Amino acid sequence: MKKKLLVSFLLFCSFGTFYAQNLTGRILNSATSEPIENANIVNSNSGTVAVSDAEGKFNIEIEQLPVSLVISALGFQELKVKVENLNAEQAFLLIPTTESLSEVIIRSTIIPSRLQSLAAAVNVISGTDLKRGDNTNLVEKFNNVPGMFVNQGALNTNKINIRGIGARSQYSTNRIQSYFDGIPLTTAEGELTLDDIDPESLDRIEVIKGPSSSVYGAGLGGSINLFSALPKSPKTEVGLKSQIGSFNTRKNVVRAMHATENTAIHANYTDLTSDGYRDNGEYKRQTALVNARLQTSDNNSLSLLASFTKLKAYIPSSINENDFMNNPSSADANWEAARGFESYDRGLLGTSYQHYFSENFSNTTSIYLNFRNGYEPRPFDILKEEQASAGARTRFQLNSIIFNKPSQLSFGAEYYNEWYNTATFENLFREFENQGSVMGERLSGNEQDRNYTNFFGQINFDLTEKWKLEGGFNFNSTRYSLNDLFAGDEVDQSGDYEFDLIFSPRIGSTYEISPGKNFFANISHGFSTPTVAETLTPEGQINTELKPETGINYELGFKGNWLNNRLYTEFSAYSIRIEDLLVAQRVAEDRYIGLNAGKTTHNGLEFLANYDFNLTSGILAKPYFNAAFNFFEFDEFENNDQDFSGNELPGVPKSTINLGMNLESDSGLNFFAGYRAVGEIALDDANSGYSENYQVVDLKASWSFEIIKRLEFNLYAGINNIFDEHYAASILTNAVGFGGAAPRYYYPGNPRNYYGGLQLNYIF
Repeated sequence: MKKKLLVSFLLFCSFGTFYAQNLTGRILNSATSEPIENANIVNSNSGTVAVSDAEGKFNIEIEQLPVSLVISALGFQELKVKVENLNAEQAFLLIPTTESLSEVIIRSTIIPSRLQSLAAAVNVISGTDLKRGDNTNLVEKFNNVPGMFVNQGALNTNKINIRGIGARSQYSTNRIQSYFDGIPLTTAEGELTLDDIDPESLDRIEVIKGPSSSVYGAGLGGSINLFSALPKSPKTEVGLKSQIGSFNTRKNVVRAMHATENTAIHANYTDLTSDGYRDNGEYKRQTALVNARLQTSDNNSLSLLASFTKLKAYIPSSINENDFMNNPSSADANWEAARGFESYDRGLLGTSYQHYFSENFSNTTSIYLNFRNGYEPRPFDILKEEQASAGARTRFQLNSIIFNKPSQLSFGAEYYNEWYNTATFENLFREFENQGSVMGERLSGNEQDRNYTNFFGQINFDLTEKWKLEGGFNFNSTRYSLNDLFAGDEVDQSGDYEFDLIFSPRIGSTYEISPGKNFFANISHGFSTPTVAETLTPEGQINTELKPETGINYELGFKGNWLNNRLYTEFSAYSIRIEDLLVAQRVAEDRYIGLNAGKTTHNGLEFLANYDFNLTSGILAKPYFNAAFNFFEFDEFENNDQDFSGNELPGVPKSTINLGMNLESDSGLNFFAGYRAVGEIALDDANSGYSENYQVVDLKASWSFEIIKRLEFNLYAGINNIFDEHYAASILTNAVGFGGAAPRYYYPGNPRNYYGGLQLNYIF
């Protein structure tokens, strides 16, 4: 009996030892090999947590092997690792966030590459950047990218330009390609709306500045690529967020995510309402998004994205200088009397399949559907439009040896077809006082079927260990058929039309002068086709004589890490030459026609610096600085018998400067301060006047903490425009006064305003 008890006791001790082992290790900075203090080490199997000491050492209890650890530290990229055995003290290397910026893999280029080794000006808006501010309007984030500027007339009236391209657009963004997880957001005719996408749904954004037609076809200004948020480690999480702010602004968010080793799914619902600062400025948007990824096998993965948006936003429109100075919260009298607004339902559905034929050869194919049904009462007419599109994109990638040099080759094709049905009607609001817009007789009706095809390719050569060369091309064919549905006039424009085949080449090179420091240069061609709005005449007819805008970009730049990779800098100098410039010529109040009217030159300098350092023990400081200096002018431009050659390009500031600081503490307290300075903006082609330069300062503070295990709270509050600067957030270029009225150039920016909120996250 005693022997049996002894054996049982020994077995129990052995069992207990196996399930109560200790893992010892050391956390080090991958860039400097220095120890990292106060790193959190989490045993994913049991939830046990350990913290590293001043020498980076830790000791954590584990029950069995293998064990999955999640290691995180302030200022470093999170590390997930599986430990198979308990050998001597193990070292775990964390990558500093500054290094992760230069080392981040850019996925929006044809061949994914490290940011620092790309021969192009590419900016990344990270997850941290997306959390700055009140997050009511995604496009605000682009104002912090050097070389980008957003004219913000209202939550739904935004114009994005990159390096001055798109600055002369009247009411919307065009000449920029945009994709969401590889699914196009820019319509076939070139229009882009991003202000209805919620930042809460995104992981990061990549911006390629300058002509990117060799990658995406029509995109003279560049491309904006959005990547949805997906959980990066196995977990189940639900979250709620509620925010209130000035102008009766309210935002509520519900989100959920779940991930295993082979699957990940994320769902997000947002409801945003606001009365707006200005009269006739009410806004309501509901957005739902679901995205998922499934690893079907070692060689295959499937991704899905579905999104739906329902929006109704009233339009205060632009005002004249007197109202801008003395009554900035007012709306234009006609837009207010008509109760002008835009409303639409918009949906997006797409799926991507990635297959590895071998370790060095893969294919990614995407198919997608889009639709948009819109209704927009305006003082001069009422617009009804229906839009649906479908397309597919396939890309092959091969890693190989060519001419005894390591090389990467990518090639593929894209097809996109869009059906666009538009009709305009009389607006009888003047005949029915105080009733807003009232639909009258039909004025026009057109049905347009537009499609384009892109064939693209790129090859990257490692000429030497330090010198890399890349070359790419795109062939684009764009055509459309028109069905004139309106029999009320004597003009029938029905027929088939097409633009000339466009070849867009690109060549670029990088050279590493020392570890972490690269020079780059590139020459690229780009183009943009006319939008439907630009092809429409005031009578609702189609101008079939318009040509695409084309341009060539010449660029030199530098990317470098300094101070043990804590400081990352970029500099670029570029010159873009645009031909067959598409301009909007004003022919009546709020009415324009498009025409090809000349050439422009876009010369500019851009600089960026991001720095991370430990302010004190437990507090990380992340200051940043970026600036853009613009020298944009008409090279050859005559319009209405006036010669504007040599004048500055209107609608874009002469300079922008951004300066800010993030303070992050291991106690969960975070602080952000941002400063933006915008130079004066020419109001029209004649440069007859300029908007005043302005400076805006924003502040935000937050506190994240855990009351009970797995339930995280985040309290935050902020102030926008803390010094109550009076400024024009957007300019309506080339506004003309009719009937003795003063021209309405100005969209006032919001005065000082406040917001605050609470966010709850529960991890199962």
